[in-house]
Amino acid sequence: MYRAVIFDVDGTLVDSNDAHAWAWIQALAEGGRHVDFARVRPLIGKGGDKLLPELAGIRRIFQREFIPRINATRGAQQLLEWMRDERLTLVVASSAETSEVRDLLRIAGAVRFFDATTSSDEADRSKPDPDIVHAALERTGCRASEAIMIGDTPYDIEAADRAGIGTIALRCGGWWSDGDLSRAVAIYADPADLLNHYDVSPFKRPLPARSA
Repeated sequence: MYRAVIFDVDGTLVDSNDAHAWAWIQALAEGGRHVDFARVRPLIGKGGDKLLPELAGIRRIFQREFIPRINATRGAQQLLEWMRDERLTLVVASSAETSEVRDLLRIAGAVRFFDATTSSDEADRSKPDPDIVHAALERTGCRASEAIMIGDTPYDIEAADRAGIGTIALRCGGWWSDGDLSRAVAIYADPADLLNHYDVSPFKRPLPARSA
């Protein structure tokens, strides 16, 4: 069984993906560029370095106007509490800045459950590059075969794959179909759904065989 779980935050523990998209749209509009939601939303989950790292005002807008509207995803705190009781090591791997990650974990009621937190400060390149997953794995003290990631976008899955780690995908981040998430080892609606099926989840299956 797995010894460590690496968690994405946006869309996984908090319902923030749409909020990020609207913050990008508002920041672009302030710069004189008008972009449809449907163009921006599929990009959420990549780090800012993959989009427009020089865009002014995005973090200010998100913090001021959208953070207060964000809620935890269904069952997030209960799943984390269960995993702590299972003696799993829990580490965050987020492409957001440290201060933003801290704010979102507070919204999820999740700060106390994590052994370590990694953010954009620990990664030269954001998801879907594997840098942040490598950093989080190092914090777990486990081999890649002993860890699994939980995320909500194809970018989480790709980053984990490139770090040699499987992913459990959650649909609660919105937008993506099960086909888009098909490279995950399992797909659940949200943290509550994973918890409700925990006894038949990847956490209760033998670890995948290690290649020679």
